[in-house]
Amino acid sequence: MLGIAVREFGVRQGAYEHIGVIGGGAWGTALALAAARAGRHVSLWARGTEAVQSLRTQRENIRYLPGIKMPDAIAVPAGLREAASADALLLVVPAQHIRSILSALRPVLGEQIPLIVCAKGLERSSGKLMTEVVGEFVGEDRIGILSGPSFARDVALGLPTAVTVAAPGQTAQRLQWALGSTTFRPYASDDVVGVALGGAAKNVYAIACGIVAGMGLGESARAALLARSFAELRRLGEALGAKPETLMGLSGLGDLVLTASSSTSRNFSFGFAIGKGRTRAELDAQGHPLAEGVETAPALVARAARQGIELPIAETAAAILDGSLPLDAAMARLMERPLKAE
Repeated sequence: MLGIAVREFGVRQGAYEHIGVIGGGAWGTALALAAARAGRHVSLWARGTEAVQSLRTQRENIRYLPGIKMPDAIAVPAGLREAASADALLLVVPAQHIRSILSALRPVLGEQIPLIVCAKGLERSSGKLMTEVVGEFVGEDRIGILSGPSFARDVALGLPTAVTVAAPGQTAQRLQWALGSTTFRPYASDDVVGVALGGAAKNVYAIACGIVAGMGLGESARAALLARSFAELRRLGEALGAKPETLMGLSGLGDLVLTASSSTSRNFSFGFAIGKGRTRAELDAQGHPLAEGVETAPALVARAARQGIELPIAETAAAILDGSLPLDAAMARLMERPLKAE
């Protein structure tokens, strides 16, 4: 049913024909493959000569997605100007680098091209959602976000995946038609805030669930933590104006469940290692795969505090990550909170 429902997207009039992907990591490469599979012309920009050479000559992302070949429909431009000549741009760089890549893109951006954030996080220095950072560079009518329960390798391999793409006006629908295929199903939304928040917050809660698993506290504890994490996400979402149905959907609850329950998740595995007694400094020194929730945790807590929202689980995770709260005191801090109605 999944494939039948989306097969018609690629032939709809109004679909963006040329998709530019800024960022040659695993997720950027996977989205480039998804767009090519949908019949689009794709430009995939990667940072660094080694990455560009691998993508061009071997038609493979050796570092991040080894073993998966890229079709000829994916071009690998040397500069940002060529990539930015697309009809729509997917920004697929780490959350904390979104601002710097936007600064580099500004001189070569067309006046109408939409910018679609595909990173999940809050800016550490400002506490802003990624879409709010983009809003400092272009108007709201050009800002979108793509998020949902998805692992890069699954998407790259063409395994069935559903995500949410949120943007104002007709932009979401045009992206839906441009990216939809028999294996990749984008649901359209106009709730940019809800999709951005769900994608950012779930990484923090995935780390918390990983910590619980690493400490060996049992499946019951992890299930309770997951449920209460979603309650925190909904409280903050309501304060920021997110739609409840968005947070209950793919980019909220769906993404949270996937990321907080799978060892494939970088955030869950990072938390698991912390729960086993490793320190953040040790993991950083050993080049542990990027876990966006590490930088997002303190920003999420600070953003919630400005809204007058209490996030006990996110606060506890942030305190563990910055070293101010020992593991053995963390669960006591949560379990000793005053009892109240759910």
